Amino acid sequence: MIIRGNRIAASIAACLVLTAVASGQTQSPQQLAWSILQGGASNSNVQQRITAVTALAVVTADPKAVTMAEQALQDSNSQVRSAAATTLGVLKSPSSIPSLEQALKDTDPAVIMSAANALVQMNNEDGYNTYYAVATGQLKGGQGLVGSEQQQLNTLMHNPKDLAETAFEQGIGFVPFGGIGFGAFKAIHDSGQNAIVVKATAYKMLAKDPDPQSQKALIDATADPQWEIRAAAYDALAKRGNKAVLSQISNGLTDQQQQVKYAAAATVAQLSALR
Repeated sequence: MIIRGNRIAASIAACLVLTAVASGQTQSPQQLAWSILQGGASNSNVQQRITAVTALAVVTADPKAVTMAEQALQDSNSQVRSAAATTLGVLKSPSSIPSLEQALKDTDPAVIMSAANALVQMNNEDGYNTYYAVATGQLKGGQGLVGSEQQQLNTLMHNPKDLAETAFEQGIGFVPFGGIGFGAFKAIHDSGQNAIVVKATAYKMLAKDPDPQSQKALIDATADPQWEIRAAAYDALAKRGNKAVLSQISNGLTDQQQQVKYAAAATVAQLSALR
């Protein structure tokens, strides 16, 4: 079944290449990957924007990822802004600190906590101060909060659902399985698909295993019937940083599941930029 799936995916990819050649608009896998990510980040569908921006977190080798994530911090949707802050934290971009500090003034609790977490990843004092204020109700040194700070803290503390979801996502260090977030993760868990969650997490944990067998297992997993596992495999392959696998994973750019396509695009963009 997997072999047949690979052949079908390869045929689709070949057709796309032939079509591009015929129209005089040939794109390399790297160019196609960035087209997919940029298209997703500007898509009218909120979930697609969230997924594309989240996928950028693995692209550490190309500064375009930081630029796109910073732009997403200005998105009209708070979930997209939260995803952008989380991505910038994973990328640990010092140049993004002013933008993240500004995001601490956002009106949405999830955005504030995502920005605070990103700043903490870079040992920034404003990030720590935000967590301190949430934990103690006052600023460091015992100073009380001024009016605007107290109002912001009240906003945070009166949105327990947003805080719980954000704490979950920030606490595990990534938004699981292609950017679906806490809500979808919980839906998978509650539906009894725990085996998929466990298996996808296991594939993610192979990211740093130097054994070639693990690399082969991850490449094979990009053709798994479960999209959560395919997305996890691409994420792990991006973090492994082996450019040699590019020719074996480019079929993911034509995956019919949007989360997987964005994960594959980010992986191709990351590996293509590596020297």
